[in-house]
Amino acid sequence: MASRSTRVVILNQYYVPDVASTGHLLHELAVELADLGFEVEVLTGRPSYGPPDTWQDCPLREEVDGVKIRRLKVARFDKNNLLGRAINYLTFVIPMILNVLFKSRHDTVYLYTTNPPFLGAIGWFVSLFRRHHYVTLLHDAHPQLGIWVGTFRKGSMIERVWMALNRRKYKRTKEAIVLCSAAKKLVADTYPITPEHIHVIPNWADGEDLYPKDKADSEIAQEQGFVDDFILLYSGNMGLYYDFETVLGAAKLLEGEPFKLVLVGGGGKKAQIEEHIKTHNMTNVVMLPYQPFEKLNDSLNACDASLVTIAEGIEGISFPSKLYTSLAVGKAIVALSEDWSELREIVEGTECGIWSALGDAEGLAEKLRVLVHDKQKTAAMGRSAREVFDEGYTRQVCAAKYAEVLRLADPQFSEEETLDRRAKLAEWLAGGAAVVTHHDQSEPAKESA
Repeated sequence: MASRSTRVVILNQYYVPDVASTGHLLHELAVELADLGFEVEVLTGRPSYGPPDTWQDCPLREEVDGVKIRRLKVARFDKNNLLGRAINYLTFVIPMILNVLFKSRHDTVYLYTTNPPFLGAIGWFVSLFRRHHYVTLLHDAHPQLGIWVGTFRKGSMIERVWMALNRRKYKRTKEAIVLCSAAKKLVADTYPITPEHIHVIPNWADGEDLYPKDKADSEIAQEQGFVDDFILLYSGNMGLYYDFETVLGAAKLLEGEPFKLVLVGGGGKKAQIEEHIKTHNMTNVVMLPYQPFEKLNDSLNACDASLVTIAEGIEGISFPSKLYTSLAVGKAIVALSEDWSELREIVEGTECGIWSALGDAEGLAEKLRVLVHDKQKTAAMGRSAREVFDEGYTRQVCAAKYAEVLRLADPQFSEEETLDRRAKLAEWLAGGAAVVTHHDQSEPAKESA
């Protein structure tokens, strides 16, 4: 007897057309799952993430690209105000709890994200009263992130309550998805869930919207005078989770050479970086504002190499999604991280760029000089970057992995079938044979990767 399609409900506070990046990622995931034969529904709030001029009017119920969308009416106070953010969360979470509690279906897999950070606790609460099969998706680890940035203290009441909720959430979750190996270790070491139920699946980029082209063909490179010099580009959030001191130190050492550091975007460290440039009278650093989406591919290609950085102590709590867009446009990667980092493993293991230790400005400057003067080597790294992207970081590849994890939580399959699927998936995620996803979900096949 053929099995039915797996039914999935994705829960997240934001979803397209909201401007939040998680909303766009989950939209792409939902569409890919629908294409793979899943019955997909999204439970979310109405647009509220960005400034009010980005809030588009959306129906509370609609179906788009084969995905059913249900939106809750949420408050939309200024999220930079602590009280406003709390009210926004409450007006989303309370209706969400009631909705899932009274409408939860035992034949459905629920995918809880960390947006808002405590969303997965709903899965634990509902499972106390109903048969509720859920999977937890960890984007950023809380409360660890709040402690790292200094929002509250380790051992505080907030931290203790949050950790207690997390322990209950992971104790009852069927499976968990994390972005990197360090996050898997953090979850396995901290919460009551065994490693075989934790699956490392990275985020992705859209390889159709983002693709390689020569720097000389980039309009932004032409307008800004980037064509002749070697350009190292950072594009995105200049936030607390990223290290810029090392690359600024290296740029200072490269003054007078055909090198420019270009920083595009905004964020919590932007003012500090601007002050550093001014104080040190740096002439080879250019800062540009965020570029509109329609110019993103042109902007990301306005360079020879792309900077990907993560601050000390943050990997596992978070992971730089900029890696995926940088790989997509086929630019050599310049990675800055701790020496044990998975980011380093990816870059050095695939020869798609160079790695340098946090704080080692002189070492980074020496490695950058090699790229500046060896254009063929830099170009070869860029080609490798796109190959790495096509093999492991497209939304199709990542969605297929999500599909297999979600099927592990699907109650329609027997314990024997689930064990077989788990073994095949573990082999796939470890780099062995690939699992081919079919609309007939009873027997995922294998083929060589």
